[in-house]
Amino acid sequence: MASFLSCKTTQDLPTVEKVEISKYTGQWYEIARLPNNFEKGLECVTATYTQKSNGKIEVLNRGYSSDKGRYKTAKGKAWVPDSNFPGRLKVTFFWPFSGNYYILSLDENYQHVLVGDPSRKYLWVLARTKTLDEATYSRLMDHADKNGFNTGQVLKINQACD
Repeated sequence: MASFLSCKTTQDLPTVEKVEISKYTGQWYEIARLPNNFEKGLECVTATYTQKSNGKIEVLNRGYSSDKGRYKTAKGKAWVPDSNFPGRLKVTFFWPFSGNYYILSLDENYQHVLVGDPSRKYLWVLARTKTLDEATYSRLMDHADKNGFNTGQVLKINQACD
């Protein structure tokens, strides 16, 4: 079993074949995620993407820490390193270190997206609204599960901080 899981977590991760950055920009609400250290304890998380004239994308993540009673922000940048794979972006918040931002599923109207990392350690469901209907959420979780993510560990994120 361990070798099967090992193979599953190192396999290539398919991404969408087309992304129009101009449609992707704007604010997204984090609906769900796999637990990670940099978002631990955060709720009401948003990601705002702004296309820059140099082709890069400004990233502004914001989330509420109830422990600290305030919002935390992180500013970074993203880019598409290979135009042959427009769904495979790189993101950095601490240069020169960058991470993978793979768009696994994207609604044709750019209303919800499933984002992950080939390591299968990171996964996010983002939407243009604070909630996502259960059928769409389940479909995205099925897609993630079929691609080797541990969807049983996914946390739904509270978006009712106001």
